[in-house]
Amino acid sequence: MRSSRAVRVFNGVIGAWLMASASVVAAASVDDLLDVQSLVRQGNLVQATERLNAYLAKNPKDARGRFMRGLILTEQKRPAEAIKVFITLTEEFPELPEPYNNLAVLYAAQGQFDRARQMLELAIRTHPSYATAHENLGDIYAKMASEAYDKALQLDRSNATVQTKLELIRELFSANPKFQRSPLARLDPSRPVAVASATPPVAPSPANPK
Repeated sequence: MRSSRAVRVFNGVIGAWLMASASVVAAASVDDLLDVQSLVRQGNLVQATERLNAYLAKNPKDARGRFMRGLILTEQKRPAEAIKVFITLTEEFPELPEPYNNLAVLYAAQGQFDRARQMLELAIRTHPSYATAHENLGDIYAKMASEAYDKALQLDRSNATVQTKLELIRELFSANPKFQRSPLARLDPSRPVAVASATPPVAPSPANPK
């Protein structure tokens, strides 16, 4: 999941939205967010940002709008700012798995696979049935395995078994389009999502802290 392919946020999968609680969303708020969504689909990120800023001025605590800001920043190739947005969401809404997932995608795009793994483990501990995080975690393990096999070959070029394993992983990521990017969180802005049953995440110990 390198930076050239990992973060293709709005490639036909726009609609990544987040709910701050299980409360019913006012129709006007839904309409505002749908308007922002429509502008993004049209590629009008400037106007989408303006509309989103207006929405957040009225609803500064709304996690959906703030989550959308992170997605727009990602599309604008401003990953450092997007990461800050998603980190803040994980701190204020630790029961929501989507910000962890999107942090993982951004970290993976920077080659920080161990940090990405940790974020996905947090997402899964929060919601064990979160399929997107499981898929992304599988991709992370595959990329980490690829790096390990590549290192092994550098140390022993005659190891045919490692060469075969490395080729299989590379083929997996190059032959199938679905492995060309890591999915980001996707939710319908008009549908409330209950998070009361979520389990608070416990941070895993880093394998090799840098």
